Amino acid sequence: MHEIVPILERKIQLIFPECREHSGQRCEVSCKTCNQPVCVKCIGLDPHKGHDIEELTETHENKIRKIKSDTWEIRANIIPKFRIEDQKIEYTISTTKSKIDDLGKERKQLRRLWHQEVDNIFDKIDSLSQSLGEENLNDLQKYHNKIRNLISEMNKTVKQNEKLFNSKNILEVNEYQSKLNRYQNFPGNMDLKFPFLGSNIDKGKELSIEIGGYTATLKQMSQSSLSTGVSRLTTGIEELMEKVRVIATIPNTFIPLWDVACVGETEVWIHGTQKFILRIDIHGTVWEIVYTTCLDWPNGISVTRERELMYSDDNSGTVNIVRDRKSESLITTPSGWTPANLCCIRSGDILVHVYGKSGPQRKNKIIRYQGKNIKQEINNDGQGNPIFKDGYFLLFISENNNGDVCVSDANALTVVVVDKMGKVRFRYDGTPARREKSFAPRGIVTDALSQIIMTDINNDCLHILDQNGQFLRCVDDCRLESPHGLSVDSEGRLWVGSGDSGNINVITYL
Repeated sequence: MHEIVPILERKIQLIFPECREHSGQRCEVSCKTCNQPVCVKCIGLDPHKGHDIEELTETHENKIRKIKSDTWEIRANIIPKFRIEDQKIEYTISTTKSKIDDLGKERKQLRRLWHQEVDNIFDKIDSLSQSLGEENLNDLQKYHNKIRNLISEMNKTVKQNEKLFNSKNILEVNEYQSKLNRYQNFPGNMDLKFPFLGSNIDKGKELSIEIGGYTATLKQMSQSSLSTGVSRLTTGIEELMEKVRVIATIPNTFIPLWDVACVGETEVWIHGTQKFILRIDIHGTVWEIVYTTCLDWPNGISVTRERELMYSDDNSGTVNIVRDRKSESLITTPSGWTPANLCCIRSGDILVHVYGKSGPQRKNKIIRYQGKNIKQEINNDGQGNPIFKDGYFLLFISENNNGDVCVSDANALTVVVVDKMGKVRFRYDGTPARREKSFAPRGIVTDALSQIIMTDINNDCLHILDQNGQFLRCVDDCRLESPHGLSVDSEGRLWVGSGDSGNINVITYL
């Protein structure tokens, strides 16, 4: 007589994998030490001899229980949290846009009260407020996208897990890797630094305005003063520039030290003549080592807005990005052109100095990449003349708040600034600084005030210009030695790397 049971109570025939070592044998047990299915013949042989084993059916049941537990946790607890955060960030974006609109209205109202002489001040105010506002919105949008991508990914994981609930394939279930810990690490909240617009109006006497660390004041002088000057416009720049001081010195990082690229407030990527790149903090502690694909050393480094490290590999002709400590090829430069220094700009585009051999000298130009595609080449002026001089020194690049591309051309001993279209706005050769030795620029950055700052390796100093190329002053009292690499952190401090000694000085000047 046969036993008859309901269809739901019948036993499911599991599919046991074949043994890779013993033909014709099925793996019915699992080696717990090696975490793999084995057959009865494998148990007494190396490498499984003496190891703990358990029935594969038990392993299968344990995995099924883990999958169900993870899936329930993701669906019941984690996804609802992310949906709440999605709603919060959507509201924050809306209110942030409203605040930016209010800021613009207030700015226009204040501008009508000022005289024509302050147009250049408000040009700076416009640039700063737009830059700070866009930075907040860009960061918020990226955070919003991250939340939504995680929700989508978790929903996909739930569907995949649900397919495994009743899977008969032991290998498929056994290969399950839990993502629960990863999903439980909730992304941190955004730290918005919204600009404050302050003003003081004393009609007939004084007008002042400030935003994002920039202050400007217009004063009406007495009649006697007007005889020597129609009006006197003072800004907070001169006063702020007197506050230059070294707040930290990191000794002997690389010798020579070629370049530095700040990450946030207290960390920096550095490289010299080694194949690896270091991430260190303001105390000199090494936090990460990235081994590059370069035969010798990187030709240039930069950091994206997402704080991902990028470097150029002259041997492969690629610009690589580092993710999970692994290098991925992002850009391949045109045939005959080698990538060197990099600059990741606010739009997400990447500016790359490339050089190519042509005759006795190397040709130099800058390519703007949007993703993997070439968007613009900066190499000739309106008359077809080369903007950058032929030579073997690398170009250093930075973008200003108004979209200008600022380039340190050591071959020409000049800083060249071009607009968004690649048209030359001005050149600076160091003459106004009246230094003893010839001007030899290397690293270059711009700051929140749209000032252009560059190292001068011959005169052990920094030169500071306004956005129109007007010389402001030199910083030469900060124990700088052959300053080469230059970067600015999220707090507006300068990190200056010495090419010869390998020291890094962190300087506050605003």
